[in-house]
Amino acid sequence: MNRTARDISERVRSGSLAAVDVVRQSLEVIHHLNPKINAFVEVFEQQAIARAMSIDALIKAGKAANLKFAGVPVAVKDNICIGPDLDRVGDGNGFGGRTTCCSAILREYKSPYTATAAQRLIDAGAIVIGKTNMDEFGMGSSTERSIFGPTRNPHAVEYVSGGSSGGSAAAVASGMVPIALGSDTGGSVRQPAAWCGVVGVKPTYGRVSRYGLVAYASSLDQIGVIGTNGEDVFDCLRVISGGDEHDATSMREEMKDFNTSRVIRSIAVPRRALSDANHPEVNALFNAWIQRCSSRGVVVNEVEMSTIDAAIAAYYIIAPAEASSNLARYDGVRYGTRSNTGGDLEALYTNSRGEGFGPEVKRRIMLGTYVLSAGYQDAFYKKAQSTRRAVAREFAHVLETHDVIATPTTPSHAFKVGEKLDDPLAMYMEDAYTVPVNLAGLPAMSLPMGSVMSGAAALPVGVQLIAKANDEEALELLANTQFGN
Repeated sequence: MNRTARDISERVRSGSLAAVDVVRQSLEVIHHLNPKINAFVEVFEQQAIARAMSIDALIKAGKAANLKFAGVPVAVKDNICIGPDLDRVGDGNGFGGRTTCCSAILREYKSPYTATAAQRLIDAGAIVIGKTNMDEFGMGSSTERSIFGPTRNPHAVEYVSGGSSGGSAAAVASGMVPIALGSDTGGSVRQPAAWCGVVGVKPTYGRVSRYGLVAYASSLDQIGVIGTNGEDVFDCLRVISGGDEHDATSMREEMKDFNTSRVIRSIAVPRRALSDANHPEVNALFNAWIQRCSSRGVVVNEVEMSTIDAAIAAYYIIAPAEASSNLARYDGVRYGTRSNTGGDLEALYTNSRGEGFGPEVKRRIMLGTYVLSAGYQDAFYKKAQSTRRAVAREFAHVLETHDVIATPTTPSHAFKVGEKLDDPLAMYMEDAYTVPVNLAGLPAMSLPMGSVMSGAAALPVGVQLIAKANDEEALELLANTQFGN
């Protein structure tokens, strides 16, 4: 599917393109490519066709003029709830489907409600094609930690797609859908977007309601958008953003319309990002991107940002600590698949969690429980929270005098499937440039920056742009101008 979401919607609303034809084309691509890429874990084929027919009927009846995403196929990450009441537009065809977080402990869970972000897209005329693969509960950087198997990179299937929203990124990059929802706790939208060669945006914390997003680390989680171009991504972000009575952390302020008269005048570049000698190919592309900005009249300043190196350590204390609390509910009694091994209540809890959680989830739960335990909370958790505040202050200080901060989205390109599964620390370091943004709660975007060669494979990498809180407009301007590759 090579059409943009904006083009599809405009043509469907005008009647020159049938939504049902768009959906059938999307399904055809999925049937052809998904067995090789494994982007989708569930496809709503019959429901999507029925939904498209109802959209076409509304078009013919002249009742769809305000449906901004009329007939647009979208993918939804499998930690974002889709309920049986999904369709409030048209004839009421419900989807149902599972919300598994790609974990054995939620293998058959069906949500009774739909996430606010997904429902807002649906109310705008979008058609949910299916649920996409992810690292279990969002804990991973490669979409290999899934009970459904790894998602592979559409550009070279022996390589990973990135994670944890790798299924959403791969679905967009391979042309299965033009737009997809993901979630971003420490880079899980931006990192796979970079490695799959598409655009990914994590908005300001609170910009999009988290109602219906299965919690990993509540103070860091944010629903984001992945698409082939900036126009589609920010159109989608406007639709799903805004206050929600179900989420007290959501902000009421609406996103501004795109301001074509604004000019990006200055970009800050952390000195560390310009001199990463460990990954010379990515470093060379990033430096070339910076030079293009300078040649177009943008002032580029090198800045010292000392907290970037400390952020990764703070993140892997705070996020597991919150995860250990959030995932405590999955005990086989209140939530989650129950073990059949018998025994007393304690054995039931132990066996249900032991069978239901994968190794990375167990690792982070144990780490989180440890840093919150008596005698260690001050030494680890409180110090990490202090570091988090220092990260936020440093980003705010730099952004007082610059429009955006630029870094590579990731230090390196995608690695081969299985290459880093037994080296969690190496995997964590792929998030070195993305996790500080979540700690600070800022909006950030990954734009395609070019490709590097790994053997015979040309692997995409991205540039990350970070703006001050609530200034998604700066990112939109960069995405919709010549600053993309």
